[in-house]
Amino acid sequence: MVRVSAGARLHFGFCNLSLSHERLYGALGVSLAEPRVSVEAAPSRGIRVELAEGVADARPSGSTDALAADVRRYAERATSLLDVEGAALTVESVLPRHTGLGSGTQVALTTLAAIARAHGMEPQVRMRAPTLGRGGRSGIGVAAFERGGFILDGGHPTTRFTTERPADGDWTVPAVAARHPVPDDWRFLLVQPAAEPGRNGTVEDAAMRHAVERASPALADRIAGIVTRRVLPAIAEGRAEPFGAAVAEVGRLNGAWYADEQGGVYRPPVGDIVAALESSPAVFGAGQSSWGPTVYGVTTVEHVETAREAGRRSLAAAGVDGEVTVVRGANRGAIRTEQQH
Repeated sequence: MVRVSAGARLHFGFCNLSLSHERLYGALGVSLAEPRVSVEAAPSRGIRVELAEGVADARPSGSTDALAADVRRYAERATSLLDVEGAALTVESVLPRHTGLGSGTQVALTTLAAIARAHGMEPQVRMRAPTLGRGGRSGIGVAAFERGGFILDGGHPTTRFTTERPADGDWTVPAVAARHPVPDDWRFLLVQPAAEPGRNGTVEDAAMRHAVERASPALADRIAGIVTRRVLPAIAEGRAEPFGAAVAEVGRLNGAWYADEQGGVYRPPVGDIVAALESSPAVFGAGQSSWGPTVYGVTTVEHVETAREAGRRSLAAAGVDGEVTVVRGANRGAIRTEQQH
């Protein structure tokens, strides 16, 4: 029996969505220590999927059927890729689904890695992620699974852009262009409003295509300057305040690309939450992770309680219920443990 566990990730945005530049996408984000997805696997004839008690509570819909179907689909592809007979899987924990924390990629890769390890094989997640339908535009989820930390990926040559989504497996995961450890004293405030899940699947693909086709190259030029002159120096020097301000600005500029698709720079009610967090001296920068609705804030260990209270006030200011947590960054990838039965 092998257990594989992986943490969530934050997605701060892309460096470029304009077809006028040589490289497209180029994502930046950070790996989180929690929340986590955890899957146990053992060799078996065929595929069996069980969900631990309470697992559905982490999904906005509360549905276990969709989760089991997702894991089974990934397991079927994984067993085919690995050329093994099957696996008995137990899903012990999952990330909130379609909330901007990378649930799809982490479930897919955790399932693949657990099955591979149960059969004494290397998962080779970077090579196999595309066949699982993961890592097409952003490489942050795959890189976070591999090694954690702050990650900037290199994106894709713009010449590879297609108006229709390529078939699963017809791409490579973007290479890691820069990686830095997250300082031990940094913390990330997560504000998760009770709101509709973020875009995913064919709806997300269509929204991204429309954004790319209309994206201003001038925004990409501004983002490039922020990433090279502010984000990368701040993470390299371990300075949380300028880092938070810089990634928040990257997020705001990305929001201008998506404004027509999500109803503004941020999707409702994220804008009100971000505005409230920005008034707190304990939150150095706030923004929307991926399509949301999760809102992040950058802070440090000495400001945790003040930041947490700012998160609660931001939900009240937006007039919504939700959850507020403060988590560490993760400087390691997925964790594997083995048990003898």
